[in-house]
Amino acid sequence: MRQKIIVANWKMYKTLSEAEEFMGSLPREIAGVDDVKAVVCAPFLFLERLAVLTAKTAISLGAQNMHWEKEGAFTGEISPVMLKDLGIKYVIIGHSERRQFFGESNFQINKKLAAAFAYGLIPILCVGENRRQRDAGETEEVIEKQLNSALDGLAVEKDLLQKMVLAYEPVWAIGSGTPANGEEANVVAAFMRSLLLKKGQEVSRKVSILYGGSVNPENIAEFTDKAEIDGALVGGSSLNVKTFAALIRIASSERRT
Repeated sequence: MRQKIIVANWKMYKTLSEAEEFMGSLPREIAGVDDVKAVVCAPFLFLERLAVLTAKTAISLGAQNMHWEKEGAFTGEISPVMLKDLGIKYVIIGHSERRQFFGESNFQINKKLAAAFAYGLIPILCVGENRRQRDAGETEEVIEKQLNSALDGLAVEKDLLQKMVLAYEPVWAIGSGTPANGEEANVVAAFMRSLLLKKGQEVSRKVSILYGGSVNPENIAEFTDKAEIDGALVGGSSLNVKTFAALIRIASSERRT
């Protein structure tokens, strides 16, 4: 059975002292939960300090973005080697806000995904449709294009590829307070898993798929109790340590057999 994963995406929130306070409390808040992987994707500035605070815990750290090159004249960018050197395990790639506000293309996302695998990071690859695309019935078309473009030409061993995490984030639901319902999210996740069959049955079966889009303690079980959904990529509800911990505990209690 795939392990459940709850990922916090802090986006551009918190000061360093707030981040330290959060991470100082989180291990206590989720003590005893050993069947859910907790990942915190914090701003770059905080990662070094948080790596120290989480060193003796089961909490993993992730970055919210990265460049695809090892090094170079790319002012303001962060390389996969820099992240790996800090002990970072995960990296979000292709988040809808990166696509929408910073013009990230499928081509760039493909290069970032390749770099993540090349430098030993676990990518959390985001795909999803916006409101117009959803209303036009283009959800599967959009997701197929995004996923196939991201994976195109990747020369990655299957045992590495199956460690990848996918996140279905319907852009129309993010921050809206109106998430997709569990059934429709599960249908989309199943479609994503069917696309992975091109990479082999083991990859399709073992890749974790998360839901991301206005997740909170009141609705998370609607997603985590579905057969094809293995957790959540959480924005606003990840900023408060007690709320984030509640998500993890609820996911733990919703075990599938």
